[in-house]
Amino acid sequence: MNIDWAGFTPWSALAGGALIGLSAAIFALANGRVAGISGLLGSLLQRQGEGRGEKAAFLVGLLLAPLLWGLFAALPSIHFETSSLGLIVAGLLVGIGTRYGSGCTSGHGVCGISRLSPRSVLATLCFMATGFVTVFVLRHLLGA
Repeated sequence: MNIDWAGFTPWSALAGGALIGLSAAIFALANGRVAGISGLLGSLLQRQGEGRGEKAAFLVGLLLAPLLWGLFAALPSIHFETSSLGLIVAGLLVGIGTRYGSGCTSGHGVCGISRLSPRSVLATLCFMATGFVTVFVLRHLLGA
């Protein structure tokens, strides 16, 4: 995936980050728990527990928001420089890492770090470092 650096503005990134933080704070205040997306999805798939409607609404909102935004704003085209198989393998590896790390980027990176959780800081450092190393190996050593 390529970033259009000529058209990049930090303002949209800043606004997006602020909205992510605000939604995580509202979710925590309203529900008494962090907005870890893998945990929300996992509890819905297990078909047990309380607050299933709220969890489902939150996840549906995450899926619908970019679709609705696309109706009112011109979105840049997205081009992936890998095969469908590569994307599937990457998604499976992220899922496995999420299980081993007891959470995902939203749970650890957004909510955990804001609560100064040492486990979340370490998890975020690990998945960021793994991402950096993966990109370096794939692009610079393997030429992919």
